Amino acid sequence: MENTHATPPRFGGDWTSTKLKVLAGYLESYTTALQARPFKTAYIDAFAGSGYRDARRKDSNETLSQGLLFPDLAKEEPQALLEGSARLALRARPRFNKYIFIEQNAERCAALEAIKQDFPDMADDILIHQGDANEEIQNLCSKKWDSRRAVLFLDPYGMQVEWTTIEAIAQTKAIDLWLLFPLGIGVNRLLTRSGEIPESWQRRLNLLLGTEDWYDELYNTQTNLDIFGDERERVVKAKTETIGRYFNDRLKNIFAGVADKPGVLRNSVNNPLYLLCFAVANERGKEIALRIAEHLLRDVR
Repeated sequence: MENTHATPPRFGGDWTSTKLKVLAGYLESYTTALQARPFKTAYIDAFAGSGYRDARRKDSNETLSQGLLFPDLAKEEPQALLEGSARLALRARPRFNKYIFIEQNAERCAALEAIKQDFPDMADDILIHQGDANEEIQNLCSKKWDSRRAVLFLDPYGMQVEWTTIEAIAQTKAIDLWLLFPLGIGVNRLLTRSGEIPESWQRRLNLLLGTEDWYDELYNTQTNLDIFGDERERVVKAKTETIGRYFNDRLKNIFAGVADKPGVLRNSVNNPLYLLCFAVANERGKEIALRIAEHLLRDVR
């Protein structure tokens, strides 16, 4: 039996509860759809945290080390008692065959191990991997997937996810991906208004977007006449909607199916923080997967 007496810590804000509601809805629909199929199913959480994702990251040094260059955008939101994605997945019914939680921090890995005490009947099927999310996911994706299917939740603290990892997920032809793309909390801020971007920021964008061609896609040069009739050039940065569409189109190049309209997760002052993107790697399963995902995303704008 599950332990119902422990009081969960406070967690998240409105946008946090929105993404978890979407995820929970998809997991139950997913396992229901596959329960009569011969596949072994898994839920994979690449930034599983402690089981209660603490969105109130007050340690700015840790925040910066996790890839969040602009911690001011992640200021504390109104709090609610909510469980994190790992526990939501463990509650989903029908259940998955395996649960794989990836976390680099040793203390959070220990907290994830403690989850097994709350779900003793499922403890043998809960696997904790301590390590870099990109390396761990790519290792998992390199295995044979013919008889397996999975849902993978990529909810990074900042810009840690690399495009090579996203490509590896697509190549399995077996994984449904929910990904939080750091639109306002990272990419939009790295794309400076002047178009002059520090080399270290360019490298980070190259890793995330998987190309060096993003500059030409997200900036254009306009020529105007000044008051004396002379031509003047200025660099114009793309709007956030264009940036989001560019990334979603990149997903469409490698996945069997991608939700056309990702969810937009905003903070309390209506700034866009993340895009909640959905992509499915399996060609045969894409129609029902997209139908479910797009229904869940319909009101996340």
